Amino acid sequence: MPAPHNPFKAALKAGETTIGCWLSLGDPLSTEIAGTAGFEWLLIDSEHTPYDITRIRLQLMALQASDSHAAVRVPTGETWILKQVLDAGAQTVLVPMVETAEQAAQLVHDVRYPPTGGRGVGYSGARCSRFGAITDYGPTADDQICLLIQVENRAGIANLDEILAVDGIDGVFIGPADLSADMGHMGQLTHPEVQATIKDAFERIEAAGKAPGVLTTTPEFTQDCLDWGARFVATGLDLLILAKSLRTLAATWVPKGSKGG
Repeated sequence: MPAPHNPFKAALKAGETTIGCWLSLGDPLSTEIAGTAGFEWLLIDSEHTPYDITRIRLQLMALQASDSHAAVRVPTGETWILKQVLDAGAQTVLVPMVETAEQAAQLVHDVRYPPTGGRGVGYSGARCSRFGAITDYGPTADDQICLLIQVENRAGIANLDEILAVDGIDGVFIGPADLSADMGHMGQLTHPEVQATIKDAFERIEAAGKAPGVLTTTPEFTQDCLDWGARFVATGLDLLILAKSLRTLAATWVPKGSKGG
């Protein structure tokens, strides 16, 4: 029995555009609920959230029965965390703050098994192989692992062409919040210089045969990114969606001047 098919990777390879959502609440229940919403993919974010591999694993389990593909953003591009996340069952990983081709090449090495990579061979007792039930996991896993990297500052943009030349990268995510801050336009995602940089990056990523991606939080920016060619787009963040909905509900029904208003 081979490693499970990765529909997200297949969609990117086929040139399709996929729509997802960001998960930052970190609770298996909220993750399971998100898995019923109908998104094509959901990203479990462990970079800006206070949870470890145990909580990541619980969220992967919560999405086991969902039609939404589960991806994981690791907190840093270190070998040890990639090994743990892949063994926990993730097939798509997103790595933040990649600035050089050397970093990108190391990440490709880390997510592949020997002899072409350096991923530790411990799958027989791990969730990724269903604890040994997927007998051919080792020989077939590499083809189903999807590696996404984040380019989100001026250094990464300056080295983008060299990064794109690295074989084994499936997609490049442009981080608009960090990029805008590094460009001196903190929080100004609609600044003309920021938008021009994002659009140019998307075009270069696509021309290199890889998929451009982004996280958006407004319908206007979502549509702009789709028009510019983004092919894996997170259209919101669960934490912000919850906060906005609660505040709107309170503002609608709580009397002005009350303790809750």
